Amino acid sequence: MKHLFSLSIILFAFFSLSVHANPTDPNDAKRGIISGKVLDAKLKQPLPYVNVIIKDTKGTTLTGGITLDDGSFKIEKIEEGNVTVSIQYIGYKTYNKNVTLKRGNYKVDIGNVYLEEELEDLEAVTVVAEVSTIQQKVDRKVITVGKDLTTAGPTASDIMNNLPSVNVDQQTGNISLRGNENVRVMVDGKLSNVPVAQLLRQIPSTSIKSIELITNPSAKYNPEGMSGIINIKLHKNTQIGFNGNLNVGVTKEIFAKFNSSIDMNYRNGKFNFYGNYGNNIGKYDNFGNINRLDDDSRQDFKFGNDNESHLYKFGVDFYMNDKNTISIFTNQNTFNGNGFGDTFITFPGPINQAQLFSNITDNISSQYNLAYKHVFNEEENETLDIEIDHNNFENDEIANFNFRNFSFPPNYVDMVDTKRDQTFINVDYVKPLNETSKLEAGLEARFFNSDVDYSSTGQTFDDQGNIIQTPSTDFEYNRDIFSAYFTYGKTINEKWNYQIGARFEQVLEDADALQFFADNTIASIPFENDYFQVYPSIFASYKASDKNTYQFSASRRVDRPGLQQVNPIREWATPRVSSFGNPELLPQFTNSIELNYTRKLKKGSVTGGIFFRLIEDNINRFVRIDRNNIPAGNAILTFGNFDNTTAYGVELSSNYRPTKWWSLNGSFDLYSQEQRGITEIIDTDDLTNATEADIITQNTKVDNVVWNLRLFNNFKASKKLSFSLFTMYRGKEKGIQFTREPMFMLNTGMRYSFLEQQRATLSFNYSDIFNTMNFEFKARTPYPGIGQFNWESNTWNIAFSYRFGGGKYRALRRKQRDNNTKQGSGGFL
Repeated sequence: MKHLFSLSIILFAFFSLSVHANPTDPNDAKRGIISGKVLDAKLKQPLPYVNVIIKDTKGTTLTGGITLDDGSFKIEKIEEGNVTVSIQYIGYKTYNKNVTLKRGNYKVDIGNVYLEEELEDLEAVTVVAEVSTIQQKVDRKVITVGKDLTTAGPTASDIMNNLPSVNVDQQTGNISLRGNENVRVMVDGKLSNVPVAQLLRQIPSTSIKSIELITNPSAKYNPEGMSGIINIKLHKNTQIGFNGNLNVGVTKEIFAKFNSSIDMNYRNGKFNFYGNYGNNIGKYDNFGNINRLDDDSRQDFKFGNDNESHLYKFGVDFYMNDKNTISIFTNQNTFNGNGFGDTFITFPGPINQAQLFSNITDNISSQYNLAYKHVFNEEENETLDIEIDHNNFENDEIANFNFRNFSFPPNYVDMVDTKRDQTFINVDYVKPLNETSKLEAGLEARFFNSDVDYSSTGQTFDDQGNIIQTPSTDFEYNRDIFSAYFTYGKTINEKWNYQIGARFEQVLEDADALQFFADNTIASIPFENDYFQVYPSIFASYKASDKNTYQFSASRRVDRPGLQQVNPIREWATPRVSSFGNPELLPQFTNSIELNYTRKLKKGSVTGGIFFRLIEDNINRFVRIDRNNIPAGNAILTFGNFDNTTAYGVELSSNYRPTKWWSLNGSFDLYSQEQRGITEIIDTDDLTNATEADIITQNTKVDNVVWNLRLFNNFKASKKLSFSLFTMYRGKEKGIQFTREPMFMLNTGMRYSFLEQQRATLSFNYSDIFNTMNFEFKARTPYPGIGQFNWESNTWNIAFSYRFGGGKYRALRRKQRDNNTKQGSGGFL
């Protein structure tokens, strides 16, 4: 805890200095506030991101701002006197209103402002942010993805490593937040049935509008995800007329990989039709090795994939009238993959062994969504949202295993058919009680069902060590969740804001694994776990001045085991390691506290924060010795629940523009996590005669401190040409059974815009210039060793983008929520 105490003292001193450096201005009493709300005159719907400019009588700009998602704005610290409020938005006529701020009239609410269409300006195009920004809000960190950040990679997976506190394991595709993989990953507020690693590689980076890091979600969010939620928000074009955006790109180191996407919409009258298509096609190369120090053996791995994925989205918004809107959309994801994995084992002496692996994978995921929004009172923002979402996923996999110089096992084929579907129905109600307080409440029902059928031509060992035919397995897993939530928020003296809430959940969970043996016997492994939980949350913020804001939050969350974590069917295997789930795995619960501080600078902003987590029934991956084949030195990779653990850390992030041509985003995070788990070792010098009696099981605790640094620079050479430079350092990470060595990466890129209104953009990106991104590790248990894994990180990418059409912004503001099933998967040790 001494690290946390030292960090707390440093941040407290930083906070105190910032407050004293910005005392209350005695002239504030003579400064006024102008507020209001901007709406489309025809559609009577809010317009977000509208420019509000305050000018003096000579037309000189004094200050200004933009409207929020609900169209509202509030401009503070305006000098008393006569001013003009000028509201400007592309495609609309400019609105001007004269206002006098004086004694007794320092707070002016101009009410609803209805902007009318500028019919002569229908050819305007969508404006995309030039520079990415990081904004700290009450309950989340919002990264707006500008043109600069998209040069960092062709897919969502490629740009995730650029985000504060986020890491992606490029070998497995697993994503972590604050060093923990127990994180929800959503797209537009929804969790897909598509495995996360596959989904991130299917989403083109150019389709991403922003990414939200919700590290301490409120009660209105589903409570899954120990370290929080990562929500990827895609562009949704809803402009008047016909509009679209086309993107194509190619990436290469060893193999060429192609990606493209197109977004289109047609908006006219009461209807908005939109569609998206994206694909990723190409081959991927991975390789690595593990040197076992106990028997001087070496395993060399070479993996390859030839993948083709397609993403489709179609939808329509129907604006029935001023108070009622219906929206329908469907997502269709298809994936075809041909993979291979060769494992070569070298022992001292003349005998070398090899396992040759190949598999064919086909899957499809379909999502169907219906949403209805009713506005009771537009001026008071009283709303009712009803949403129904259904998602199903089907996956077929055939895997061939061939062996050289192995007495056992013989060659075999595994066949796995997976079907799962999930449905949720939710109702949300928002009621502003007065100008300073608001109540939100909701009900939700979620249903998740899965069925995994496994069959094999191979052989295995029974409990007595006899060779038998590998049994077929039918694994059924079901989870139903019924929940209700409420939140109450209030503003006090325009400086204090707080929100309290709670979510109540009843979970019904059952599973059954039926094993069918060659002698016609059947074994059943049933599991049932029903529980009721309350998840409270509290948020508070204090705006000490225009430049200093403090935020506090606390919440309780849960991490329910993912399907792969509980699936007892073998997920993957090499001659020496096999991965299985644990059907008796229990959920883990997390209690989190965060404190954040945001300081606005003349040329940017800085956000700093500390967090603390207490984790109950900690879920962790561990390696145990294969009891059925101990002399061979084989291991089993699985999951288990362990004792309570703690984690704490500090984060710093900043946006800064030193000059007009140079802007940078930087972030630093340091976290410490206490990990507890089980390790096993063999207490004998002669492995060939080892038995279960020689296995020693130990409870292990590890205190781990990791720090990461990211710095993104964007240099603007001209209005059309810009360059970028990104660097990342990921510190050493110590685990229960192995230690990962530090990792470093340096990327660079350029972007050139051309044609009328810069509709076309050409970009070039060169990643991992020094080819330093590799996963090096040292293993301690159950067998000591060293190794590393490599992937295609030293790549170049060329991309072209073209925007067409134009019009005005108009979108249905949907509720954002996550779902309940994690697509956890195994990784190599």
